Amino acid sequence: MMPADAWNSVPTLRGQHVLLEPLQRAHVPGLAAALEGSGLDQLWYTQVPSPQQAGNYVQAALDAQAEGKVLPFVIRDAAGAIVGSTRFYGLEADVPKLSLGYTWYAPRVHRTGVNTEAKLLLLRHAFEVMGCISVVLETSWFNHASRTAIARLGAKQDGVLRNHKRHADGTPRDTVIFSIIDAEWQGVKRHLQHRLDQHA
Repeated sequence: MMPADAWNSVPTLRGQHVLLEPLQRAHVPGLAAALEGSGLDQLWYTQVPSPQQAGNYVQAALDAQAEGKVLPFVIRDAAGAIVGSTRFYGLEADVPKLSLGYTWYAPRVHRTGVNTEAKLLLLRHAFEVMGCISVVLETSWFNHASRTAIARLGAKQDGVLRNHKRHADGTPRDTVIFSIIDAEWQGVKRHLQHRLDQHA
């Protein structure tokens, strides 16, 4: 039986390369610093804020958390510096399933063990603590880097939802849907651990 509070509170998840902790207003300066000069907000097919928008971004996430819609995290590297953010959303405890996304990282930690370990910790919590039978990951059709990264995790592409929602600039977005189901979790976990070991 899954613990009910797992669907209402953000855990702290610690690994060797990364620490995920509940997002708070106090994280705004660190997130703004991580975004500074990254150019991530210039990618029209993503929803990454500019450094100046970090405060509104955090407040919107916390408001959604208060409404029971999301469980947001800040991501720190091994040295304790804030390097990004991610969240659980689309929470359906009665299934149980959720979506994992709104993820971005400072460019300096791209292609390191940070994302691999963060995904391992988040997926382990979703499947082994929250009892999920499915975790969904989605991205814009035009975000080829994200699509490649999701597939590399071991997720399988379920399909494409045409004109599913809108990009931040208002243009229609075709959404590529991936998922990992509970029967696949042990294999995905082994795969992620193997990849993580290569960063040791």
